[in-house]
Amino acid sequence: MKHFATALFALAVAVQPAAGEERVIRMSTDNTDLVLQVSGNGRLYQTYLGPRLADNVTIPSEAWSVHAGSGNGVAGRGWEVYPGSGNESYFEPAVGITHSDGNPSTFLYYQSSTTRAVKGGTETVIELKDDQYPLYVTLHYVVYPEENIYKTWSEIRHEEKKPVQLSAYASTMLYFSQPSYYLTEFSGDWAHEVQMSTQRLQPGKKVLDTKLGSRAAMHMYPFFEVGLGQPVDEHAGTVLMGTIGWTGNYRFTFEVDNVGDLRVIPAINPYASLYELKAGEVFRTPEFIFTLSYEGTGQGSRNFHQWARRYQLKDGEGTRMTLLNNWEYTGFNFDEAKLVSVIEEAKKLGVDMFLLDDGWFGNKYPRSNDRAGLGDWTVTHDKLPGGIPALVSAAEKAGVKFGIWVEPEMVNPKSEMFEKHPDWAIHLPNRKTYYYRNQLVLDLSNPKVQDYVYGVLEGILKENPGVKYFKWDCNSPITNIYSPYLKDRQGQLYIDYVRGLYNVLDRLAENYPDVQMMLCSGGGARCDFEALKYFTEFWCSDNTDPIERLFIQWGFSQFMPAKAMCAHVTNWSRGTSVKFRTDVASMCKLGFDINLSGMNEQEFQYCQAAVANWKRLQSVIMDGAQYRLVSPYEGEHMAVNYVDEARSHAVLFAYDIYPRFQEKLMPVRLQGLDPSRMYKVEEINLMPGRKSSLAAHGKVFSGDYLMKIGLNVLSLSKTRSCVVELMAQ
Repeated sequence: MKHFATALFALAVAVQPAAGEERVIRMSTDNTDLVLQVSGNGRLYQTYLGPRLADNVTIPSEAWSVHAGSGNGVAGRGWEVYPGSGNESYFEPAVGITHSDGNPSTFLYYQSSTTRAVKGGTETVIELKDDQYPLYVTLHYVVYPEENIYKTWSEIRHEEKKPVQLSAYASTMLYFSQPSYYLTEFSGDWAHEVQMSTQRLQPGKKVLDTKLGSRAAMHMYPFFEVGLGQPVDEHAGTVLMGTIGWTGNYRFTFEVDNVGDLRVIPAINPYASLYELKAGEVFRTPEFIFTLSYEGTGQGSRNFHQWARRYQLKDGEGTRMTLLNNWEYTGFNFDEAKLVSVIEEAKKLGVDMFLLDDGWFGNKYPRSNDRAGLGDWTVTHDKLPGGIPALVSAAEKAGVKFGIWVEPEMVNPKSEMFEKHPDWAIHLPNRKTYYYRNQLVLDLSNPKVQDYVYGVLEGILKENPGVKYFKWDCNSPITNIYSPYLKDRQGQLYIDYVRGLYNVLDRLAENYPDVQMMLCSGGGARCDFEALKYFTEFWCSDNTDPIERLFIQWGFSQFMPAKAMCAHVTNWSRGTSVKFRTDVASMCKLGFDINLSGMNEQEFQYCQAAVANWKRLQSVIMDGAQYRLVSPYEGEHMAVNYVDEARSHAVLFAYDIYPRFQEKLMPVRLQGLDPSRMYKVEEINLMPGRKSSLAAHGKVFSGDYLMKIGLNVLSLSKTRSCVVELMAQ
């Protein structure tokens, strides 16, 4: 990496300091510095987080002391990097531990730090230890210089004779001192995902969290933005953007203290999760990933997108398959002949894959609705006499790949599996059982259940090597919260469930690394970067109404790259044209979930051309830099453009929603182009027989013109879309 030497300069290897010695640990990206200091009292403090300092800067240690504690013993109350409960701090701790002798206090002192090169950056590891107990905390910081991304987590272990109790376990703690702070959060529900709202943080604590366990992000999404000194803006201002990699309960705490400083604490939610940590066991917290952008959320998003594609998302630099799903067309009502006809339609449409959705399994309790069959993963013989092999064969004959829907973490009580193993489901003893969507969650804290879930997936793949894709659903949160397996360790259920899920996914990734997977959870209720180490993409929402999708896709794009976001053309909102629905889906990973035979010839030809265009432009849309130009939150229009790394090829998507009568329209100014190059402008995705009405169509403009003056691509028409391709000449 071209930035490796610079990063290594900033990350000197540290050894245990002598008593009273102060030490500065500096972790740098190309744009940002995070500086920690070991104060004279032997404890570790954050002294700086902001725009990168000059490489040759020499700053006396006393210059950092405003936030590094007084240096005279434990009386200092500075910005301690990982403060424990029960010490002299008045505010929210990073870690809460009750020792085996009942002592509820933790005081952590610096021991040593080391650095090493990792893919894309550098990792700093800092060792801390309690001064009275054999309790150790290891802090990890991975710095990605080019992408301006930090990834940090902690590890807790001890050597006490008996277990200790963990009541809090943050991934890290960050501090800021600004005149004001504005939090943008992402909330919603089924079919109403990632709705953005902003508020000013006032003294005290603001908490964003989830307690749902499996379908964890159904109401609150695991990312946030904090405007430092001003509300969050797309194009200007300093903003902290952060997300946690945990497919379960999380908690973000934002605490403004008595002097107006802000603490940001990302963590697993300790709700109902008092964790018993045994001697020698390592408790690893989730990765917290953040960036500081000094040019608004647009630049912060591009930092995240590039980092995710390179280092986090499964097959992040690979291609994605367009697909045709049968769910919105057939629901549960299909047979082999009908599915074969849909597979043939997929070939005619030009997509890469046919995806078989829910309803293909169960015999004693056939999956003809959502009240039965989950857990019985054998094909329904009455529906599919040739089984999955016959469908895979039909797909191969048609020249398309084959994918299949599964929901392996769940069980219907009306299933053979539940009859045999009721103790494998999470449910309360001595209580009436509550069913969410007629199902229960399997107890993945139990290794036998992990083996069963893995076996479901492996069984499908062994019988059908032609299966190239799983749509992995998760429709229920954890209800009736009790693990028959954990018995007297119920405080570990929420955490061990997620660990069990990762154990299954690790085995699948190791043994079947080339199988692509969609992360689905009744819509977008699973959307974290830890899960996306195993999944190539995620389903943003069951709501495919194109107007609603503009808002949903805008929200998710704050953190997620377009190639991770599945968007399908369906019959939701039939009042909009097939063109509009397809153009909205085309700004993400394109798919179809619709009865193609219900289209007229012109519409079908349009879809064929749109699929061909998307495939041709996949490298620009999926791997290019995204620029959000016009927000649907600020009017009745939306626009985004993508630019490839060479700045030679770009695609602009523009949408009219419900413009007001005689509303003033402004040209859309593109971003990310080379101002000195000339670009030919062509409108694409036109209905057959239609000519472009775009005045700039077929003309050539400089990048400078396109970014400063722009194109007139918006109109006063309702639900109209315009897709423009720009090629450097």
